[in-house]
Amino acid sequence: MVDHEADSSAGTAVADADGVDRRGVGVASDGVLARVRAGADELTGALRRVAEHVLSDPEAAARATIVELAERSGTSPATVTRFCRAMGFEGYADLRLGIAAETGRARSAGWSVDIGREIQPSDPLERVLEQIIVADTRAMHDTAALLDLGEVERAAVAIAGASRVNIFGASGSALVGEEMQFSLHRIGVAAWAWNDVHSGLAAAALLRPGDVALGISHSGQTREAIEMLAEGGSRGATTIALTGFRRSPLAELADIVLLTASQATTFRPDALSARHPQLVVLDLLYIAVAQRTHDRAHAAFRRTAQAVDGHKAARGVTA
Repeated sequence: MVDHEADSSAGTAVADADGVDRRGVGVASDGVLARVRAGADELTGALRRVAEHVLSDPEAAARATIVELAERSGTSPATVTRFCRAMGFEGYADLRLGIAAETGRARSAGWSVDIGREIQPSDPLERVLEQIIVADTRAMHDTAALLDLGEVERAAVAIAGASRVNIFGASGSALVGEEMQFSLHRIGVAAWAWNDVHSGLAAAALLRPGDVALGISHSGQTREAIEMLAEGGSRGATTIALTGFRRSPLAELADIVLLTASQATTFRPDALSARHPQLVVLDLLYIAVAQRTHDRAHAAFRRTAQAVDGHKAARGVTA
């Protein structure tokens, strides 16, 4: 039965829809499902039920009328319309066309739209490999659709001109941060990666205007990353957030937000499946910094390579 009661989150959702930051969120069909997936966790009540229904069967949603989608999700046509606006669409027709185009491309490319099938203990490794490749490929394409290249440009300019770059993250995000620190260090950028909150807060407290603080958290809710990034921002540093959720606490306090998507599979929940897209975005950012510091970066890379060259095993030498 259709729920005609007012959605308790409608007021907030409509306000967000009217004031939504649409950078990188146009009416193009690319990344429609990624946009819905990224926004679903920020919705409540009836709006969330619409999102969950769309994600559970995108092809059926693309064929449904607004009344049919409302009935199947237990909401109302007005709620579906509010949901469309919250996702950055003018109306249901735009959302429906976008989903249809995306699912059509997925079929043509040989991707499974429903890639959330549980990996069973008896599945052969060939099937598991296919599942991982499909999930990662979809996550990469979704990330490309969500990512605002203007924000990447701003982040690259800030890092290229910074006297100090501090990278903050906890647990798995710390590993991603260390990879970025290693890359920046090789091209002569003074960068440090911090995973201990006490050391990170102390380092953040020493940042100044012109420095950069980069916080990494897929959920955007990791307390340690939030605290360290906030401390750096309070000292005047330019703050950058790498996260999967635009309205997360980490994103809300950052000057620049870099968004990633994820595709969870068995044994690889969102935080783990986001690792590869995070690395791709940071690799893009690293290359953008190297482009803007080309001469310095090239000289630094050559010197660092020469410094370790003596530790490589000689060719043709066997144990």
